[in-house]
Amino acid sequence: MFARGAAVVLVQPQWGQVRNMATLKDITRRLKSIKNIQKITKSMKMVSAAKYARAERELKPARVYGTGALSLYEKAEIKAPEDKKKHLLIGVSSDRGLCGAIHTSIAKTLKNEITNLSNAGKEVMVVGVGDKIRGLLQRTHGNYFLLTFKEVGRRPPSFGDASAIALELLNSGYEFDEGSVIYNRFRSVISYKTDEKPIFSFETVAGSESLSIYDDIDADVLRNYQEFTLANILYYSLKESTTSEQSARMTAMDNASKNASEMIDKLTLTFNRTRQAVITKELIEIISGAAALD
Repeated sequence: MFARGAAVVLVQPQWGQVRNMATLKDITRRLKSIKNIQKITKSMKMVSAAKYARAERELKPARVYGTGALSLYEKAEIKAPEDKKKHLLIGVSSDRGLCGAIHTSIAKTLKNEITNLSNAGKEVMVVGVGDKIRGLLQRTHGNYFLLTFKEVGRRPPSFGDASAIALELLNSGYEFDEGSVIYNRFRSVISYKTDEKPIFSFETVAGSESLSIYDDIDADVLRNYQEFTLANILYYSLKESTTSEQSARMTAMDNASKNASEMIDKLTLTFNRTRQAVITKELIEIISGAAALD
């Protein structure tokens, strides 16, 4: 009878030991997964840092192009007449994610602009630069899309890329009166602002009363200037957006790596406490079993 009682004392705690061992295995598995994720986020941060340094370096001359392209519009105070209804919105994003609210801020601004312009009686069409903006707006505003461009953000944007977008737009057959290029303007490594720049059709520029203060301008020269200005503004916007995106991705990956470190510390502490509890429980069982046999 005493032997049966001793057997019960020794067998019953084994279930708790199995559960504790399973818990330790789960914690070990989670630790391994988080450490692997941390390696990825650290690598992505390093890659983004290198791309950000290049993007910031190339942004300075691009800003000169952008401000220069808009100088005539600003000095001549060109604007479309009130009776002109066709407004074009160009949203600049990219095909890549893991960069915070970079793309959603563009989508939000586009939605607001579409609503405001539609309420004002304007005919609105959208050009999406980057697959992310198309994905964010396709379900709710898909009928507004005129053109979409993919393969954006996989390599640094060039003036050739901007020219290809401008040429595709000019050859689309859609005759807009005025429009806006919506993009993320880079402010600092931790800050950006969603901004927009105006664009105008050749007819709007040629018909502007403000141009009368200048000497007669040949129509072909003015058309070439308008097309070149469109490509320049797109190039400037792509450069600004790319720099903002790389800085945001670098910051996001840095935060992800820090969060992973915190999780690793907490899980390591939990693992050590659980292992200590298992060892303590095993010692108690051994002592209890030895005492029961005496």
